[in-house]
Formats: sequence, structure tokens, C-alpha cells
Amino acid sequence: MTAMEKIEQIRDSRWFSNLTTIIIIAYACILGFKTLDDVDTNYDLFLKFADYFVTVYFVFELAIKMVAEKKFVNFFKSGWNLFDFIIVLITLLPLESSNYAAIARLMRVFRILRLFTARPELKAIIDMLIKAIPAIIDIVILMFIIFYIYAIIGNFFFVDLQSGLWKDFLVSMLTLFRVLTFEDWTDVMYEAMEVYPWAWAYFVSFIIIAAFVFFNLFVAVIIGEMQKLQEADMKEEIHEDSLKLDILLEEMKSLREEISLLKKEIK
Repeated sequence: MTAMEKIEQIRDSRWFSNLTTIIIIAYACILGFKTLDDVDTNYDLFLKFADYFVTVYFVFELAIKMVAEKKFVNFFKSGWNLFDFIIVLITLLPLESSNYAAIARLMRVFRILRLFTARPELKAIIDMLIKAIPAIIDIVILMFIIFYIYAIIGNFFFVDLQSGLWKDFLVSMLTLFRVLTFEDWTDVMYEAMEVYPWAWAYFVSFIIIAAFVFFNLFVAVIIGEMQKLQEADMKEEIHEDSLKLDILLEEMKSLREEISLLKKEIK
């Protein structure tokens, strides 16, 4: 096995991915402990050591990924590789001793985002969500139309209520969002029912349409993208199996030819 093959094996190995995940999670815990009030002052020194260690490890990991590519340019063709490169590049900027020290401390948090690229499963989920964005945008537009209609109706009928939750269009939109999150929505409904007994139909219909129907639409879109991803993986596996079968058939043909030649030599 050549050195390049060993580097590729390390890059694609499960233990290397797990090691990166453990380091990122440990670093996230360290950043979380720093926000506590009763942390020792010596903790800053430990945090600096953790920063240096994580930075060196990220550079080492990025170098392995770059070297493992057959062509260096191919590394930057992947969006995830560009994401890793930008995160590592930001952490290497000497901002601690400048006027941007606060920004440098804030950039530490973005290192945790590298957990997406460290776990292939997380990358698959993010890719699936990105592919689902066009369908999700259509659902959001349809949901906005429903909100708009119900906000106008609510403002028309409930504008005189004492709570002022329907005094104009924008406030009505916020009230509907509160109803959608089920945050004390019954209080809003009962207040309206004191003046308009039929108001329950307005709120119940809105919840059925906005909460249940649209939620199921979001779930359906995500499940559809998951099925497409699974189908793509199955097609790729079938293609790989067909290639292996072709190789086996070629080997069998060559073996038959060799056997026939041996028979002729024996005769």
C-alpha cells in the first residue's frame, strides 16, 4: 500500500471521523463551561491550550483531506470542503491581540459547526434539507397566504377587543403566530368568544389548516427527499455491483481461455 492510499484510508476511516467528533464535542463542552460564573481564573489558560490544540488538529485534518485528493483543485469543488477551509482559515487569523478580539472569541463557537462535516450522517441530513428548500419555500408562501387571509379576517372582527391583539394587520399576524405555537391560544379564543360566540370556528379552522396540515406537508417533503436519497444510494450500489459483476465475468472469460489453452497443450 502506497503512502497516498494510506492517507486516503485514514481520511475515509470511521475512527478518524469519530476522533474529530469527540474533539469537537469536548471543545463545545469547554466553551460551555466558560459561561459559568464560578469558573476558576486558571480556566482561561486551559481554554487557550484547548484553542491551540483544536486549531492544530483542524489544520492537520484539513491537510490530510487535501493530500488525499488526487488533484488539489478537486478539494475545492466540494461545498463541504470549502466550509471546512473557511472555518479553519478564520480560526488562524491573528485577531486575539487586535481590536477584533471579541470577534475572535465569537469565532470559537463556529468551530462547533465542523461537526456537520465530521459526521457523514449529518452531512447527508443537511444535503437532504438543502434539496428540500424549493418545496419548503412553496409551502411557506402558501402558509403566508393563509396567515394573511386570517389576519385580515381577525382584524375585521376582533379589532375592538380590549387586549389589542387584533388592532392592526401586523399585530394580528403576531397573534396568529402565537396561536400556531399553542402559547395560551385558548385565552385569545375565549376573549373573542365573549363578544362573538362563533369565534371558536375561526381559531379551530386556523389551527387545523396551519398547524396540522402544513406540519404534515413539511414532513411529507422531508420524507420524499429521504426516499430520493435512498433511491440514489441504491442505484449507486447497484451500479457498483454491476461493475464488480462485469469484472468477475471478464476474469471468468480469461480463466476459460487459459483452461482451453492448457487443454490444447496437454493434448
